[in-house]
Amino acid sequence: MVELAAVTKRYGSAVAVDAISLKIKAGSYCCLLGPSGCGKTSTLRMIAGHEDVTDGDIVVGHRVVNDDPPARRGTAMMFQSYALFPHLSVAENVAFSLRMKGVDRNNRRARADEMLKLVSMEDYADRSPNQLSGGQQQRVALARALMTEPSVLLLDEPLSALDPFLRVRMRSELRRIQAELGITFIHVTHSQEEAMALADLVVVMKDGRIAQSGPPREIYNAPRNRFVAQFMGGHNIIEDSGRTIAVRADELEVRPADAPGGGHSAVVREVEYRGPDVRLSLETEAGEALTAVMGERAFFDGRITPGARVCVGWRPDAVHALAQDA
Repeated sequence: MVELAAVTKRYGSAVAVDAISLKIKAGSYCCLLGPSGCGKTSTLRMIAGHEDVTDGDIVVGHRVVNDDPPARRGTAMMFQSYALFPHLSVAENVAFSLRMKGVDRNNRRARADEMLKLVSMEDYADRSPNQLSGGQQQRVALARALMTEPSVLLLDEPLSALDPFLRVRMRSELRRIQAELGITFIHVTHSQEEAMALADLVVVMKDGRIAQSGPPREIYNAPRNRFVAQFMGGHNIIEDSGRTIAVRADELEVRPADAPGGGHSAVVREVEYRGPDVRLSLETEAGEALTAVMGERAFFDGRITPGARVCVGWRPDAVHALAQDA
């Protein structure tokens, strides 16, 4: 388990992390999610011991680790840059921590081979890092981080440098490895899709504070406030009958203006074809911008084109009320 108890980080007069409290269950996959400057990386670095805590406590297991060096925390960190040693082979990179501990060559090579097999890189053990693709380098960096048998693995935007296809593939690999090892992963990302795909617990951060935390489905379907709804994407924020509500883009019902059923009048401003579905940008008579997502077949059967006037509605159970003070 990892627990943050009113943890604050200041850099001079600037507050990067503002008294956040969070409990992460042992063996879970947690994603710290938010825009640049929200405090997620500072939080990760404090857990790792690479940044001092200004105030509050960080607990790993049942021990406050504020004053412990990184090597004594039971954590390991995988950096965004991978930071592989170019003059060492893949196996030597993975085994480097054991070399520093004085473990003999044969034992550290055997252990490195185990870790490389875990990340499907055993056939590349004797290559140098410059002979590997970006995705392969990432797997080596992951194996090296796991070499110390940490109870908590910390990942700082590990997928950001990969192309979209490889990013999706590595998401499934990270989830597989985390489930196989059963250790706690804490993963910093600015990608909503990445957090939703990976995490048991999503922690959305804004301005150094936690805006909302919970399972991905809860965060997506029941955003607490306007910021979370807009940041997670896919939600329309609508003023309706004196309250602020969120309605998912795929829950908006768009019909030709002359179709039965009624609804709010709007004009189609843009149409974006995306294969399985079509994204519509709409503008209501009140000037509100709305986004709707329709299935491909429904869109092309519906006589909806850019510039067309349409009716927009939603089912009562598709509405989620937002906090007024957000």
